[in-house]
Amino acid sequence: MSNSVTQGRPKGKGPKNQAGLAPYVFIAPAVLLFLMFTGYPVVYSLILSFTTNEAGVNTFAGFGNYIRLFQDSLFYESLFNTFIILIFQVPIMIMFAVILANVLHSGIHRFKGVLRVAFFTPTVTSLVAAAIIFLLILNQDFGIINFMLSNVGIDRIPWLNDPFWAKVSLIMVTIWRWTGYNMIIILAGLQVIPKDLYEAASIDGASPLRKFFSITLPQLKPVLLFAVVMSTIGTFQLFDEAFNLTGGGPINATTTVTMYLYENGFEYFDFGYASAIAYVVVLIIAVLSFIQFKLAGDDD
Repeated sequence: MSNSVTQGRPKGKGPKNQAGLAPYVFIAPAVLLFLMFTGYPVVYSLILSFTTNEAGVNTFAGFGNYIRLFQDSLFYESLFNTFIILIFQVPIMIMFAVILANVLHSGIHRFKGVLRVAFFTPTVTSLVAAAIIFLLILNQDFGIINFMLSNVGIDRIPWLNDPFWAKVSLIMVTIWRWTGYNMIIILAGLQVIPKDLYEAASIDGASPLRKFFSITLPQLKPVLLFAVVMSTIGTFQLFDEAFNLTGGGPINATTTVTMYLYENGFEYFDFGYASAIAYVVVLIIAVLSFIQFKLAGDDD
C-alpha cells in the first residue's frame, strides 16, 4: 500500500524538494531590495552616462559626456583637491589611529572602555552639529583657536577664508571624525596578535620599539591595508564635511570630486554628466586600490 502511494506521488513535490526551496524564499526579499535600490541604480546610471538631456528628453550621446569630462578644468581641480586631502589626511589619520590603538591596548586599563567610546564618538556625531561647532571654533574673528593664537602673539589665521587654510581645516575635521573609527579596527587587529611572539622577543631582549616594528606592524599588515583602502575610498566619497564646513569654497579650493558630481546632478540636473563623473571616480578608486594591494605585497 505504501509503495503504491509513493509511486503515485508526483516527482519534485516531496518534503525534501520543498525544504530545498526554503533558503531561496528567505533570501528573496533581500535580493529584491538589493536589485531595486542598488543593482538597478548602478545599471541605470551607466546608461545615463551615455545620454544627454535636451529639452527634458534623454538622447543618446555616445562618449560625449566622457569627452567633455576630460576637457573640464573644474573636474581636474576637484580631483586635485581630493588627491591633496587624500595624501595628507589618510597617512596622518592612520598614524594617529595606530598610536591610540596601541596605547589603549597596552598602557591603560582602568579607563579603557571610556576612552574607546570617547575616541569613537566623532564617527557617530551628527555632521551638521559638528560643522556648526567647527565653524565657531575656526572663525577668523571670534573663533577660539584664533583667540588663543592672538594671546601668544600669533596673527589670526583665516581658516575658512583662504584656499590653503580651508584645505587644512577640512583635513583637520576629517582626521577628527574618522581617526576613532580606524582606531577601533586596528585595536581589534592588535587583540588577535599572539602574545607568544612578544614573550619570545622579551626573552631575546628586544626593546618595546623593536617589538613594535618587528612584530606589531607586520602582524597588523592586513588590518592596516584594509584601513588604508577603506580610507582612500572614503576620501573620494568626501562630501558632508566639505559641503557643511566650507561649501566647496573659497574659489573651489575645497570642492571635492563628489561635491562636483552633486552640483552637476542635483543643482544643474545634468544627470548624464554626473553619471559619467561617478563611473570615472569608480575607475580611479579601483586603480588606486589595486596599486595599494600591490605595494603592500598582497597577492590574494
